[in-house]
Amino acid sequence: MSTVLIIGAGGVGQVVTRKCASLPDVFSKIVLASRTEEKCKAIASQIDRTIETAQVDADNVSELVALFEKVKPFLVINVALPYQDLTIMDACLKVGVHYLDTANYEPIDTAKFEYHWQWAYQEKFEKAGLMALLGSGFDPGATNVFTAYVAKHYFDHIHTLDIIDVNGGDHGYPFATNFNPEINIREVTAECRHWQDGRFVTTPPMSLSQTFECPEDVGVFNIYRMYHEELESLTKHFPTLRKAQFWMSFGDSYLKHLEVLGNVGMTGIEPVNYNGVDIVPIQFLKHLLPDPSTLGPRTHGKTCIGCVVTGIKNGNAQRVYIYNIKDHQDCYKEVQSQAVSYTTGVPAMVGAKMMLEGKWLKPGVWNMEQLDPDPFMHDLNVYGLPWKVVEDPDVNLV
Repeated sequence: MSTVLIIGAGGVGQVVTRKCASLPDVFSKIVLASRTEEKCKAIASQIDRTIETAQVDADNVSELVALFEKVKPFLVINVALPYQDLTIMDACLKVGVHYLDTANYEPIDTAKFEYHWQWAYQEKFEKAGLMALLGSGFDPGATNVFTAYVAKHYFDHIHTLDIIDVNGGDHGYPFATNFNPEINIREVTAECRHWQDGRFVTTPPMSLSQTFECPEDVGVFNIYRMYHEELESLTKHFPTLRKAQFWMSFGDSYLKHLEVLGNVGMTGIEPVNYNGVDIVPIQFLKHLLPDPSTLGPRTHGKTCIGCVVTGIKNGNAQRVYIYNIKDHQDCYKEVQSQAVSYTTGVPAMVGAKMMLEGKWLKPGVWNMEQLDPDPFMHDLNVYGLPWKVVEDPDVNLV
């Protein structure tokens, strides 16, 4: 029996649960837990197999330990908030459970997207004979494995990396976010960092933009340079990289709303006292915005996420573009979620599958690109995220 415990019942948690449930030979028992068990029960009721549910406060190590001891999972799939990564990792160490997440830890009181807090657990997990797989979403996650795959099969050395995340979907709202609003806005408004000539260079948020034409008639979009956590691990594990950047598309309406909200203080992460109660503005804003898990039925269009990589093969310059395209409505028909949740949830399931099958199971704390990309890439094709590689693409990037 391979028991997995999934923590988090948002849009991604729903996709992970559904995709794991579709593979009973791999995921023989599934328990879904959240701070609000009713959300778990709502997801479980839509799935044609038994999904057990539980209530847990993922900020509380002792509550997590009690749940782990009761469930006795082989693996915990953490799709809760990034603030809770370390408490869940601590509980895994106390009980002896393998760990997987989709986003790096960040402190709740400062917008810092860095791996050093989790990398510090390397020795603890290694000595315990446990594995922690970090960032098994799409970006980070699939984009890390895309990079490792082309580095293995198309290059002797890679020199530049541009990760391009385009969401061509339209949900019809004037302003909404496609994943947790608090995390999304913190990412977008943080200072930009990109890798150049052996160091990270800091620039103002989204101060550099360009247009990008997606393949297969997805469209032409404005993409903006911003910092994303996979740059930290990829530049560490591919030391031949001379330049590495992350780009994401944003529409004019999104950016204008974000500018106004920032100007009036609604994106702030410091508590503000209102009528004797401390309120964090961005957390209040989250409650005003549409729940990302409800966007599926009204979102139309496609996502296009991939990596443009240059380097050297057999002494010659080489450039490739590896990408996935996903239709929002196709995702909704399959799992009742839009493509942003789908493209995060499927790699989480595939990463868990790699661990349960022993293909990626080894003690320590690991980023995706440190492991053999081939079985993961095979399963992306099988379980809903087919990818393509274009050699010498007609792509011009700043």
